Order: sequence, then structure tokens, then C-alpha cells
Amino acid sequence: MKFNKIILAAATLAASMAFTGCNMYGKFKMPEESALGQEYVKAVEAETDSTTFGNLKWQEVFTDPVLVDLIYQALDNNKDLRNAKLNVDIAHAQLLGAKLSYLPSLALTPNAGRAMYDKTWSEWSYQIPLAASWEIDIFGKILNSKRGAAAAYEMSKDYHQAVRSQIIGAVANTYYALVALENSLTLSRNTAELWKQSVQTMKDFKEAGRVNEAAVVQSSAQYYSILASITDLEVQLDQMNNTMSLLMNVMPQKWMVSPDAQLTAPQIMRNAIPMRELAARPDVRAAEQSLAAAYYTTAAARSAFYPGLSITANGGFTNSIGTLITNPGVWFVQLAGSLTAPLFSRGANISRLKAAKAQQQQAMNNFEYALMSASAEVSDAMTTYEKSLEKTGYLIEQVDNLSKAVEYTEELLRVGSAGTTYLEVLTAQQNLLQSQLAAISNDRARASAVISLYQSLGGGR
Repeated sequence: MKFNKIILAAATLAASMAFTGCNMYGKFKMPEESALGQEYVKAVEAETDSTTFGNLKWQEVFTDPVLVDLIYQALDNNKDLRNAKLNVDIAHAQLLGAKLSYLPSLALTPNAGRAMYDKTWSEWSYQIPLAASWEIDIFGKILNSKRGAAAAYEMSKDYHQAVRSQIIGAVANTYYALVALENSLTLSRNTAELWKQSVQTMKDFKEAGRVNEAAVVQSSAQYYSILASITDLEVQLDQMNNTMSLLMNVMPQKWMVSPDAQLTAPQIMRNAIPMRELAARPDVRAAEQSLAAAYYTTAAARSAFYPGLSITANGGFTNSIGTLITNPGVWFVQLAGSLTAPLFSRGANISRLKAAKAQQQQAMNNFEYALMSASAEVSDAMTTYEKSLEKTGYLIEQVDNLSKAVEYTEELLRVGSAGTTYLEVLTAQQNLLQSQLAAISNDRARASAVISLYQSLGGGR
């Protein structure tokens, strides 16, 4: 009965002291002074639109069958994703440990002994005790530890999603880079064959007195220039194949692609990015969980200023009662309650609380920056995609007109039209090649913008 009164008195004292520490118990809420944070909260609470670009499954965005197979292979084999999954498992184990902290700890410590006094051995004494200890979480120490572990677990899942999204995007980007390089290489090799024929044509014209030696050497120089550019493309293609091999977690090899692969995005023209789409990004969610974890760390630092209440119990079987040894042994039970209040560690507690508050503010700054950075990334990707579409139309017209220019100048030179020189033919051929390569490069830039936009909107599920 007296023991119950002691516990009740301790609990009453603890409760009275807790009125000044209400921040130790509440769940994390976004600070009201952050307008950006409040806008984010409203977006999270709003209904999610599953049809938005970022909420589409990656199989709905990347439909090329060769690319789909590569993404599946990367998700199965990539070591970064495996490590991210292991981090989730680690955080889950830590969360489980934090939850089990509410339960009493049990320990079985059997012992026995005897002593010699004046060359005479005493009787054996022994104990087989079971000790239990239970910390009553009055000031939220265990509660905040559990909540912090839960935030860390959610953050690890968000990082896992971010890594998954990055891997999908990296495979897709590498794939369309391979497509662009393969197409550029094919175009350059075909052009080299045409220019080789042009060199022979100039030689024939020289024999016929239609052009001079300058025309022959100029056309030869252009031919060797395209051969030199082919070697650069071959090096880039080999490097890109090696990049894909690393993503697949296999030894370097050549990867097959669909030469006519194209990637476009749905109609997403808008003036601004809704906050609810930014809230779907795993890095933004991870930044929010990091802020929540910092909040619970601060709450735990406040809890350190208050006493800790523990209940211990010991029971078991022994033959040693005080200074007496009896055989056979008897059962015993001991109960105790302790209230531990910090007296001389207040300075250390104050410094820990100040540090925790500063880290919480850092987490808040990082969260707001993550939102602003996400918005900038989405804006960049959208602008790049929209302008690449606009550029595509211009390049189509340019290639069409330059193809006609090559055809017309070659025909005029062939029929010996006055005023038409070999330099006009060479210039038209060179301009056509550059325009065709620019069109291929723009296709790659458009695909890359679609991938970046999908990632920046939290895609990759």
C-alpha cells in the first residue's frame, strides 16, 4: 500500500511539472509561421489526382518494349536500390525496437557461491532471481523516441522511392542517349559514303576540266572530317554502353535499342505547378520527415530536464536470507520505485536543447529549400520540353530545305550552270548534315526533358 502511495505521489509531482513542457507530447505539426509549409500541408490534405503525369506508373510513361525490359532488369539488379531497401529494413528494425521500449525489461541472473573462514568452508549460497525493470514514460522520452524512429522509417522509404525513381530515369536517359548516338552514327556513316562518291565526282569533273584541284582537295577534306567525327561518336557510344552496363550491374557489353524510339509527354501546358504535385516528390516527403524527426529530437531534449520514474521488481528462489543460509531455499519478492531527477546535468541538458532547436531550424530551412528547388526543377523541365517541341518543327523545315539545297546545287554543278561552284555544293552538304544531327540531338533533349519532368513530379512508382 505504501508502495502505491509512493508511485502515486511521484506521478502527481511529474504531472505538475509537465505543464510547462507541453511540447514534449504533441505530434509534429508544420510551423504556422512558414507560409510555404502551410501551403504544403493543404496540398497534402487535398485529394490526389491519379491522372497527373507524376502519379502515372512508369510503365505508362515508358512504353518502348526494349526499354521496359531494361528498367525491370535494373530494378532487380541495381546495388544502389538494394542498399536503399536495406536502409528501409534497418529503419524498420529500429522502429520496432523503439516500440518495444514500452515493455518491461527482464533478466535472469542465477548465481551461487561459498566462502572460507579460518580454513573452514561455509555452506553454499545460491540465488535464482528474475529481475524486471519498467520505465514509466511520464515525460515522453520513450514516446518521442518512438515517433522519431517512425519518422526515420518513413524517410527511409521516401529515399528508397527517390533512388528507384533515379534509377528508372537514369536507365531511360541512357537508353535514349544510345538511340541518339546510334542514329547519329548511322547518319554519319551514310553521309560519309555519299561524300566519298562526291570526292570521286570532283575528280571526274577535274578530268573533264569542269573544276580545278582545289575542288578535289576541299571535298576530300570534308570526307575525312566526317570520318574523324565518326570516331568520336564511336567512343561516346562505347561509353554510353558502359554506363548502361553499370546501371544493369553487369560487365560491360553492347546494348540493343530501338532506332525509331520516341518519347513524348501528355499535354501538360500550365502557368504554374500545383503544390500537390510537388508534395508527391519523395525527396520533399523525406525532407518533411527529417523535419519531424528533428522536432521529436527537440521534444526528447526537453524531456531530459524532468525526472525519470522506474519500477523494478526482483523475485526468485534462494537459500540465503540476510546472513542466514537455509536449506532448502525459499521464494522471495522485492519491489522498488525510483524517481531520478537531473540536478548537476542541467548545463548539459540546456546545451543539448539549444543544439536540437538549431538542428530543427536547419531541417525547416532544408524542407523549404527542397520545395523551392522542386518547383524550379519542374519549371526547367517543362520549359525545356515545350521549347524542344517548338524547335522540332523548325528543324524539320530546315532539314527539308537543306535537302533541296543539296539536290539543287548538285544538279546545277552537274549541268554546268554558270555561277554555281563546288564550294556551294560542299557548303550545302555540310549544312544538311549538321541540321540532321541537330534534329537527332533535339529528339534526345526532348526525351530527356520528359524524363526529368516525370522525375521532378515524383514519378517512378
